[in-house]
Formats: sequence, C-alpha cells, structure tokens
Amino acid sequence: MIKKYLLGMAIVIASTCHATAPVDVNQADQAALDGIKGIGPRMSQTILDERKKGGNFKDWPDLEQRVKGIKTKSAVRLSGAGLTVDGKPRKATARTK
Repeated sequence: MIKKYLLGMAIVIASTCHATAPVDVNQADQAALDGIKGIGPRMSQTILDERKKGGNFKDWPDLEQRVKGIKTKSAVRLSGAGLTVDGKPRKATARTK
C-alpha cells in the first residue's frame, strides 16, 4: 500500500515539474509548444511557421504582432502556463489584471 502511495506521489511531483518548466518560443519544437496550456496544434504550427519566415521573436510584443491569435491578454495567460520569449515571461499590465 505504501509503495502505491509513494509511486503516486512521485508521479504527481514529476508531472508538476514538467508542466511548469519554461518553454522558450524561439527554441521549442511543436511538441513542446503543444504542451503549453492554451496552445494547440494549429497555433503551435502558426508559431513555427512565423518563426521560420521571420526569424526568432525579439520580445513579447513582436510575438503578439506576428502571430494571429496571441494578443496581450492571451500572452499573459500563456506566459503563466510557462511560455517565454528569450527566457523572459510576459509581464501583466494594468489592462490585463
């Protein structure tokens, strides 16, 4: 019984660590982008296509301008789910709180 409990706890801890690991939009592949809550296959493909076409994203405003469907409010939400641009999270503004 205790082994099952410990195994269950280990799985919960491992999945929590994986879910909160930052994913940089300039380095991630489609699977990593799909792992971010709020990004599905269509949006991850759009991000990859835009990155291929226009190069790496300079900052959050650049990502928001180039990728249809990502605006300030959704960018803050995606950042909270672990997405970063050059390792930086999107800071919330007074409008997005």
